[in-house]
Amino acid sequence: MYQGIRISGFGGQGIVSAGVLLAQAGLTEGKKASWFPSYGAEMRGGTANCSVVIASDEVYTPIVIAPDTVIVMNEPSLSKFEPLLKKGGLLIINSSLVNSKPQRTDIKILNVPCNEIAQKLGNVKVANLVALGAFAAAAQAVGIDAVAKAMKTVFKRATPEMLELNKKALEAGAKSI
Repeated sequence: MYQGIRISGFGGQGIVSAGVLLAQAGLTEGKKASWFPSYGAEMRGGTANCSVVIASDEVYTPIVIAPDTVIVMNEPSLSKFEPLLKKGGLLIINSSLVNSKPQRTDIKILNVPCNEIAQKLGNVKVANLVALGAFAAAAQAVGIDAVAKAMKTVFKRATPEMLELNKKALEAGAKSI
């Protein structure tokens, strides 16, 4: 099993932390995992992204050039990362912020209103977790329970209430597909 993932959005959407969480979830399930963030102008509102690999065998490079899954959380990410997606790959779009339609017809597309779902839960900052919940349900590279368990390791300073909200966001994302 090999799943290469690119997660992208603007700085402040929790793109990098979503990648760390996904990699940790893979490790939680006993899989091999890597995470490779992209820093730079992204921290000032530009497009941030990271590569995550979850595999049953050794991971030889953390960079995902032709991802199996792309998660786009903002408009610029769609045009930048849709072309990289493998034929037959999965494209998860935050339809709350992305108005453009994908150009490709050889991929599976899931439109998930991540921000809208997060807002209904009471905090738009969990939109990234809504996207991860949709990913976990659709790609089945890691389970929702593994992601929830990994939160305790990745978000060490989170209050029990925040962890519960995060878990609700994961579950809402999974139910949205």
